[in-house]
Amino acid sequence: MRSVPLLRSAAVLLFGALVLTGCGGSDDSKDDKSQGTPAASGAGTGSGPDAKAFPATVDSGGAKVTIPAAPKKIVSLAPTATEMLYAIGAGGQVTAVDDQSNFPANAPKTKLSGFKPNVEAISNYTPDLVVTTDDTDGVVAALNKLRIPVVLTPAAKTFEDSYAQLNTLGVATGHSREAGEVASKMKADIAAVVAATPKPAKPLTYFHELDNTLFTSTSKTFIGQVYAQFGLKNIADEADKSGSGYPQLSAEALVQSDPDLIFLADAKGGGQSAETVAKRPGWDRLGAVRNGGVVALDDDVASRWGPRVVDLVRAVADAVTKAGAAKG
Repeated sequence: MRSVPLLRSAAVLLFGALVLTGCGGSDDSKDDKSQGTPAASGAGTGSGPDAKAFPATVDSGGAKVTIPAAPKKIVSLAPTATEMLYAIGAGGQVTAVDDQSNFPANAPKTKLSGFKPNVEAISNYTPDLVVTTDDTDGVVAALNKLRIPVVLTPAAKTFEDSYAQLNTLGVATGHSREAGEVASKMKADIAAVVAATPKPAKPLTYFHELDNTLFTSTSKTFIGQVYAQFGLKNIADEADKSGSGYPQLSAEALVQSDPDLIFLADAKGGGQSAETVAKRPGWDRLGAVRNGGVVALDDDVASRWGPRVVDLVRAVADAVTKAGAAKG
């Protein structure tokens, strides 16, 4: 990664930060009004793990990890993993989560960091399982020396990756059945939302804003695949010369492309809104600004590829329906 051009490196760093923090990890999501998705429907403590399913072996970022017995003191260092654990009913086994895990509200948030994991601080919680996104600073080997198994759940690249991670955590925690049910419900809900959304006569174009310096995501990324469900065309695809999936557009290029929809994934963390972007030079001429096509997303939901992806799909569906109606 160090040999790539500066902009690509910056984009990758930005994306890494978004994955770990859920775009800032603000406590605003404690007041989330989402309904119907597994993670939003309850405390997620479940009915207890299936002790007979252990020892259990799961995939961990390409390696095999064996959990000898049903874990009772799980430490999660990733917001998406935290949401998944509660969604599958393993919340009662979670003893600590990182400083960015703010959903669900009853998760035991601590000062632990997924950015810079501190092995001593983690071990103070005497976990029998640690879940994290990456092997940052050799944390896996360090914890393994303490005989603490670690399951890695890298940022999902596809919907199938997300479903697979749910199932991995289900096996690792003794909630395989519940994990399968959550994944199946996600698939069914997403399919139903997409099927019920009117398809515009002409494909709509869009821009997905990661921050106000106009870093964005292309169709090859997870978020790009969400938009692709609705046949949307990403104006940033041709700008991704390095193939990183996260190019930076110029203001001139964006204004010239004049997308039908602008999705803001920096609303909470970056303070952006339809009102703020309308004040940017030249943006008042954009059709999305003039026609109500600027959509402020929940930063966390728009950057965590877990059960609340269904809420993201619903938000996009609403925007597509309104924009399609406006274009006739």
